[in-house]
Amino acid sequence: MKSKPRTPFLRATVTGLTPGRARPLALALSCVLLTACASVGPDYREPPPVNVGSGWSLPLANESQSADLSQWWSALDDPILDRLMATALAQNLDLRQAAARIDEARALRDRVAGEALPTAAAGASVNRRRQSENGPLPVGSIPGLDATQTIYDAGFDAAWEVDLFGAKRRALEGASARLQATEAEAQGVRMRIVAEVARTWFTAVGARYELHAQQATLDTLQQTLELVRLRHALGDASAAGVEAAYAQWTAVNALIPDIQARQRAAVLSLGVLLGAPPERELALLDGPLTPSTLRALPVGERADMLRRRPDVLAAERRLAASSADIGVATAELFPKLSIGVGGGFQALSTGDWFDASSSRFSILPLISWRLFDGGRVRAEIRAREAAERQAALAYEQAVLTALGDAERALGDYHGGLDTLERRGMSLDAARTSYGHAKARYAAGDIALVELLAAQRSLHEAETAAARAHTNAAVQLVALYKALGGGWDASTAASTATHPLRGANAPVAFSSR
Repeated sequence: MKSKPRTPFLRATVTGLTPGRARPLALALSCVLLTACASVGPDYREPPPVNVGSGWSLPLANESQSADLSQWWSALDDPILDRLMATALAQNLDLRQAAARIDEARALRDRVAGEALPTAAAGASVNRRRQSENGPLPVGSIPGLDATQTIYDAGFDAAWEVDLFGAKRRALEGASARLQATEAEAQGVRMRIVAEVARTWFTAVGARYELHAQQATLDTLQQTLELVRLRHALGDASAAGVEAAYAQWTAVNALIPDIQARQRAAVLSLGVLLGAPPERELALLDGPLTPSTLRALPVGERADMLRRRPDVLAAERRLAASSADIGVATAELFPKLSIGVGGGFQALSTGDWFDASSSRFSILPLISWRLFDGGRVRAEIRAREAAERQAALAYEQAVLTALGDAERALGDYHGGLDTLERRGMSLDAARTSYGHAKARYAAGDIALVELLAAQRSLHEAETAAARAHTNAAVQLVALYKALGGGWDASTAASTATHPLRGANAPVAFSSR
């Protein structure tokens, strides 16, 4: 048998196209590529301006002052809180779940990006088959054709749907915006965890100081009770006086278990927030605790706060994604062009498998157009437009909710500082009164009962001051959270980057 010349497959396929057939194909592909630059549907534009007012209604500091709120807890100079924050940010399970959600959203975005590229697959097969001699193909009557055949096949198939009207481009735009929304939501989780760790820690510290104050009050009441009992034994006090003193002692004593349980519950919650068993931080119950110094906070401008809030940024990115979804749905009104290419070698003998004469090649352009679908596409477009309106309203609601949170937190902290100051004045007065009573008792001007009463008033003032400090500290945490503190606000620019234009997506506010 005469040997056949072996020609590389690529050369065979190229030379198989005559110049007259290649020029129209090249022209058609050029037109396709030029047409693919168009994208139907609305381009994303900035959301409508939201009226944010002229300024804070109750500022604690100059609005023009700004502060770095990314690690606001470090300004409290509390090494234990610094350690707790570092551990929580590294190990908290909610944060790790948020990171996994970002990975998922990024993978989904990459999948959408991959759908715009051609797909190719290669394969090889050996097919042993026998055809019926009595079937529609008269195998038995064809000379030289055996009913039993072995077909050797190797080749590739490639397909590409040309993005004529930007459906895939809009889909990528939407997926990128959803990824950015997920990143902003993850920063919101971080902000919440930071606030929760600080609030729980301040609750534990406050419970410790309140417990000390109540125990001191209980000791004073115990001394008073013993003195009244002694005077009753001597006939100088009535039994009713003893019962009254005992009632006071039991009332304060009943408060101790609740405070201890509150402190223990806070420490157990810290363990879970740190991504560990709840008992991990129980040693804090016996360690030294120092209350944080509270002061007025530079809150900055309202618009600055809104640009820091992850929920506002996430709402704006979801609005951008909804706008892109309209383009994806609109593209279904227009034709679709798919190009399939296949090629390879097919032979009945391994010796002829890769000969040039065994090569095969096909190219299949396919245009499809949904001319009638019962109005489903237009209904989907209307649904996507309605979803965009919802996203726009949700964005406006997020802005107003953020303003409400910040104003309430600002007012609460202002009231907390005022209460703390007044409790401090009351505590100073109680200390002065106790000092006078102590001096008068030393001079013999008053009885021990009066001294113990002044001491009890001092302890009660200390308890009230401890509670006021805890409340103000918790309100400070709420204010930091409302202002968008607890994450790096400088990442807002990259988080709100338009996936296709490469510019910062606007976040519109109005001071009217």
